Amino acid sequence: MINFELDKLKFTDSNNFFLMAGPCAIEGEEIALRIAERIVSITDKLQIPYIFKGSYRKANRSKGSSFTGIGDEKALKILEKVGNTFGIPTVTDIHESAEAAMAAAYVDVLQIPAFLCRQTDLLIAAAKTNKVVNVKKGQFLSAGSMKFAVEKIVESGNNRVILTDRGNTFGYQDLIVDYRGLPEMQSFNVPVVMDCTHSLQQPNQSSGVTGGKPELIATIAKAAIAVGADGLFIETHPDPACAKSDGANMLHLDRLEELLTQLVRLRKAVI
Repeated sequence: MINFELDKLKFTDSNNFFLMAGPCAIEGEEIALRIAERIVSITDKLQIPYIFKGSYRKANRSKGSSFTGIGDEKALKILEKVGNTFGIPTVTDIHESAEAAMAAAYVDVLQIPAFLCRQTDLLIAAAKTNKVVNVKKGQFLSAGSMKFAVEKIVESGNNRVILTDRGNTFGYQDLIVDYRGLPEMQSFNVPVVMDCTHSLQQPNQSSGVTGGKPELIATIAKAAIAVGADGLFIETHPDPACAKSDGANMLHLDRLEELLTQLVRLRKAVI
């Protein structure tokens, strides 16, 4: 569980997991607010602390023609509006050191993408904003190696760190989850999250568009809760097939409530 204060995070059940969820990318104000409203209604009912997730810009794309965003300031202002409208914290990715202070003016949590988790300048810049920093474990790293990312942030004066597992590279076009990594990363005295959607990506497809196995999202999530994950990360959309980014591995928004209901029951059974 989160062991530091995060404004607007509603902990009604200290034994429950927390959730980071939302669309992969901010596509527009109306759809962001619609997704947030639906998730807030579900998480309030199930007493799940909730952080809205949306990337203001997608920097890591296979093809140069892929959607990257609607404009940095426009997307960040939408994230700010989501947070203010529903009284919930928000999280977004940053990709370069100069982006840290800019994004921190609009959101509550700065996320470091998996491919960038070893970038010292980026981690330090994020730490110095004094925002919560969520670092995604690189697909190419062991869980134990993530202690160095934690150390870089803490040594910069910020102990508000979350680690998120998103699977390990398995061949060139698949990922596999090693659940031993969750308790290993928890030993660094930080909350650990399982990314239930990106861990099912199938990257490096010949089409230049990442594939995925969304039918296994529930499997990944249930296993994570069973081994004691502090939180879950789920990208969701009302029409994944038409999502502008990562639709192939997102959960349909209509399926979220049923899954979370099952996970809350599972959590109560294993604690």
